[in-house]
Amino acid sequence: MAMSFRDLQAQLLPDWGREQGGDGTDFDLLMVPSLTMDRSQMELVTGAHHYEERQLFSLVRLRDPGVRVVYVTSKLLPELVVDAVLELLPGVPTSHARRRLHLFDTDDASNRPLTEKLLERPVLLERIRELLRPDRSFIGCYVVTELEKRLSERLQVPLLGTDPALGHWGSKAGSRALFARCGVPHPPGSELVHNLDDLAEVTAELWEAHPDLRRCVVKLNEGFSGEGNAPLDLPPLQLEGLGGRQRRQRIREALEDLPMPPPDWRQLLSRQGALVEAWLEGGETLTSPSVQGTIHPGSRGGIGAVELLSTHEQILGGASGQTYLGCRFPAEAPYRLDLMRHGQAVGEALAAEGALERYAVDFIARRFGDHWDLQAIEVNLRQGGTTHPTMALRAITSGSLDPGTGLFLSPTGQSLHYVASDNLCDQRLRGLLPVDLIDMVADAGLHYDPARLRGSVFHLLGCLSEYGKLGMTSVGCSDEEARTLYDATAAQLIERAAGLQAQG
Repeated sequence: MAMSFRDLQAQLLPDWGREQGGDGTDFDLLMVPSLTMDRSQMELVTGAHHYEERQLFSLVRLRDPGVRVVYVTSKLLPELVVDAVLELLPGVPTSHARRRLHLFDTDDASNRPLTEKLLERPVLLERIRELLRPDRSFIGCYVVTELEKRLSERLQVPLLGTDPALGHWGSKAGSRALFARCGVPHPPGSELVHNLDDLAEVTAELWEAHPDLRRCVVKLNEGFSGEGNAPLDLPPLQLEGLGGRQRRQRIREALEDLPMPPPDWRQLLSRQGALVEAWLEGGETLTSPSVQGTIHPGSRGGIGAVELLSTHEQILGGASGQTYLGCRFPAEAPYRLDLMRHGQAVGEALAAEGALERYAVDFIARRFGDHWDLQAIEVNLRQGGTTHPTMALRAITSGSLDPGTGLFLSPTGQSLHYVASDNLCDQRLRGLLPVDLIDMVADAGLHYDPARLRGSVFHLLGCLSEYGKLGMTSVGCSDEEARTLYDATAAQLIERAAGLQAQG
């Protein structure tokens, strides 16, 4: 008799969630890096179908000689792209790791989730299932939806990730409920509503409770990477001299022209709901830090242990200033440990609800003199833009996060820093193939050097030729060195690409 998703998850072992399992680690990981997200929002991400490459850093698990990885993509990954990651793994010959890696693809580049494509191919699924060892296998993925749940049940292989039935805790409304439960500070905001009239009502109520508020932000309940957020400036509406009904009508009219990134956002409002939140301003400095953690499986299906993985300074941009572009690791020292304390509290609350694997909490930090005010913004119950840089750092250094300082230390005790982005874009990079990039990096000596603990690693190579877009993580022994290295590497790549294009 086939087991349910929950029964399958009860088979997960605590060590399966640890990237460095140690002696005796013996399992098969089926990696399905499907971006199973709302299609209208995914269309806002340039080259989204190539983002399946980002999880290649999960191959760090191959450092344990008893681990095998089955990695599935929509289109077959070039050997050069895979080998570029395997060659970064310390302590294991590339040939040995490659023998334990099995690549599959659906041969389908359509703009649909990879998991959906897999479920349509029973013969391919059977080939994958036959390769996986019974009772010694689990599935890893970017995000867990009903599609990934179906895949787990179809293969009868447990999935290490949060049951989509718990997805509420990763929504905007669920995040605010978690913060209130854990005592984590967060901005004033509203309940969830599903139409423009109610959205105007809760916006008016927020302003009436905080009449000095100059700006608020409307958030779709299931938006991600800031693509479901839009600011609303309040002073131009001149709300002070209006009666309650007029005030709500004026806000309603302003909401009609809200610059929300998804063009069909009103349909999304009806379907998933939205809330309004105070836009945090003031202070001498304002930053957007975050904390990341993972929840390991508990013994015999019990509550799992929470492990903090990283803190970051998020680099935001786009039309609304809310779109995630990249990050710096670690977060600034004055509030880093507070971030970790709040992240631990949220992680333990999520673990008690039954959540598993990656989660992250985003914050706004404002400095007032010597004091930093931290306000939590949202929880993400999935892998994200800060997941693969952390994976990359762990993969190439064998280091670990020091819980006392929040610094990442190499085995020699050297603290390491990085700057990372999925959005190194320049039209002069268009037309270059992955092999061209690898050649340029090698010729210029820009690649990561384990002896010096500095250099850059690259991802999203599939976006290069078509979009002139590239992902990069630049590692150094200080924040300044990492930033300088990132800027210099980007400049040299673009300069050399322009030279090659001119020769052509």
